[in-house]
Amino acid sequence: MKRFVYADNAATTPVSKTVLEAMLPFYTEKYGNPSSLYSVGRDAKKILEEARENIARHLGALPNEIFFTSGGSEADNWAIKGIAYELGKKGKKHIITSKFEHHAVLHTVQALAKDGFEVTYLDVYENGIVKPEDVENAIREDTALVTIMYANNEIGTIQPITEIGTICKNHGILFHTDAVQAVGNIRINVKDENIDMLSLSGHKLHAPKGIGALYVRRGVRLPNLIAGGAQERGKRAGTENVASIVALSVALDEAYANLEERNARLIRMRDRLIKGAATIERSRLNGDPIKRLPGNFNMCFEGIEGESLLLKLDFAGICGSSGSACTSGSLDPSHVLLAIGLPHEIAHGSLRISFSDQNTEEDVDYILEVLPNIVSYLREMSPLWDEIMSKNV
Repeated sequence: MKRFVYADNAATTPVSKTVLEAMLPFYTEKYGNPSSLYSVGRDAKKILEEARENIARHLGALPNEIFFTSGGSEADNWAIKGIAYELGKKGKKHIITSKFEHHAVLHTVQALAKDGFEVTYLDVYENGIVKPEDVENAIREDTALVTIMYANNEIGTIQPITEIGTICKNHGILFHTDAVQAVGNIRINVKDENIDMLSLSGHKLHAPKGIGALYVRRGVRLPNLIAGGAQERGKRAGTENVASIVALSVALDEAYANLEERNARLIRMRDRLIKGAATIERSRLNGDPIKRLPGNFNMCFEGIEGESLLLKLDFAGICGSSGSACTSGSLDPSHVLLAIGLPHEIAHGSLRISFSDQNTEEDVDYILEVLPNIVSYLREMSPLWDEIMSKNV
């Protein structure tokens, strides 16, 4: 019987048993509306605020700086559009970002560009890392916001966030980071790193889909997102999803309880997979080999299509991806891989494997057993591979 290996944790993670057990009472017993004045509602409100305090503690933030959202995309949109329109009134209509941001950021700034804003897209170079000096050189008098992701969702490269945050602080520019892939995988302190706004999402760290948060530093004037009620201090109306908020809090506790030990194990697994896959002819690792998320593996294999590779892996019981889950239906090569300088024909043959604490060394063994044979099989069927080998390029 073939083995089942779920190795696409950058796309989503299963809800942990601890998190699920923490959620269940809020569907059947502790179901009160936190805005209600009677005891069941007051109890829900107390639990909600305790969760907010705990989440803030994990980020080095204050409780009143945490606003709950439906996920990372909503948090990105709220932060970027909110600040852009707020400061745009004062003539600050320039935004700085990078070429390989998640589409929740890229599509948001593209929409703002159609509305009269100017966007500077920074290079990320072959190693997939933004240079702080490029950020500083791009800052203008009319710059409203810098938004650079904490860790890339496809190639896992970790950005120099503290340096970028310091530059922004010194220039009086607001700094937002999409930390959806980083939270729960890296220790983060928003104060020490001079982060003004940070987006996170629960389903990347064993909490359910549909819950996220936006950290907004006290003193940053962010316009209200949803009108209709006093929830989230009037900024985002709507009855709070208490069960999922509790889940996010518990998931963060789990993630950070044994982070160093877990990450050391993930790095060993990741590096063993990279070393094994590198023996495949004409393969290449994408992004910096060290400054990357502990569980992230991203390689390209010349002469094959990523979609075919994924289907063959799926048939073997292995779940991976060729890029972001949000664009997996696209036939275009990854914009991330193009941003680090890969040609289209190589970028098409990418594979992302992303481990979590639920993966094992046996999973690595199985992937290394299956992957070379699949690549070889697909190349035998590929006229592109024949062309590559005939040219010996």
